[in-house]
Amino acid sequence: MNWLFGFCLLSDSEFSKGFDYIIKNLAKFTRSVGISYAFDRRYWYFYPRVLTHLATKSMYYNSIIETIGDTPLIKLNKLNEGIEGTILAKVEYFNPGNSVKDRIAIKMVEDAEKDGRLRPGGTIIEGTSGNTGMGLALAAVAKGYKCIFTLADKQSQEKIDILRAVGAEVIVCPTNVPPEDPRSYYSVAKKYNETIPNSFYPNQYDNLSNTAAHYETTGPEIWKQTEGKITHFAAGVGTGGTISGTSRYLKEQNADIFTLGIDTYGSVFKKYKETGEFDEKEVFPYLTEGIGEDILPKNVDFDLIDEFIKVTDKDAAIMARRLAREEGLFIGWSCGSAMHGALRWARKNLKKDDLMVVLLPDHGTRYLGKIYNDSWMKDHG
Repeated sequence: MNWLFGFCLLSDSEFSKGFDYIIKNLAKFTRSVGISYAFDRRYWYFYPRVLTHLATKSMYYNSIIETIGDTPLIKLNKLNEGIEGTILAKVEYFNPGNSVKDRIAIKMVEDAEKDGRLRPGGTIIEGTSGNTGMGLALAAVAKGYKCIFTLADKQSQEKIDILRAVGAEVIVCPTNVPPEDPRSYYSVAKKYNETIPNSFYPNQYDNLSNTAAHYETTGPEIWKQTEGKITHFAAGVGTGGTISGTSRYLKEQNADIFTLGIDTYGSVFKKYKETGEFDEKEVFPYLTEGIGEDILPKNVDFDLIDEFIKVTDKDAAIMARRLAREEGLFIGWSCGSAMHGALRWARKNLKKDDLMVVLLPDHGTRYLGKIYNDSWMKDHG
């Protein structure tokens, strides 16, 4: 049942002068109390209503992919003890595929549909650490495509099982081989793309739709959610799209916003940022999934990242478990990397009026057999 809550009649001149003010303030108020509103020429009215889909005022979504984005910011209340300023977590496991990669998956697919790289009945082939594969699989289910994904053998069994559960074919490849090795998950994905007709290889590492997805969604969300008060942004760096796209948008709003990139030991990013040198001696096996690289993806824009900090596998795992137990955030392994690095930097540098947003990319269910398994943790030191 709808109740008329308020009604105004405005002259043309009054309406023209006050329209922007009304829209801005009414929208802010009505969202905060769950009220919907509508406009018709010179009349405006609003009425109480339970809303589940503000964008269309519909009570349902047309498919799972419409639920991507608009993830919450959640304030840290315990792990930030002793730190001046405010720490907020951008919790991306609220996406339907439980990770930030849902954003780039739908963007890469829809951009490919527009320019003809992906045609009806096609097959999506991608090298993934698991999360991008899940996002692409959801898009494929909704749009009617097949999926083949290559993963390195260090990825958790949960990620492999989840991808198969949503209908994807999964090919597991060795981790400890160079990217150009024909056995690497990069090379295997490219080979399948070359040999399977009507296939599309998104290549999240070098596909700039990755960065664009975050420029168009993640950055604006954070800016809006913090009411423009954000001063620092921190995120793990893998393909580079998340940190580069988000940082670009935020710095366009306020050039003084500081972006902190979180890297891992065994990855080339930190030294490359500091010296401009790609040092192969920096590359060695590590356990953390979804962060760091032994290549330089085109989506990593080093000019948009002010500083890098490295986090060990162990510190990342312990922080992930602490986030679950102390903040109620059941997040993934690289989320522990991001938060550990961000908090370590914040303790030395954050000021009282600063506001840091730390992006947490995925959910803990991907790592039940690893960092949330006590026996596994003991076996790995």
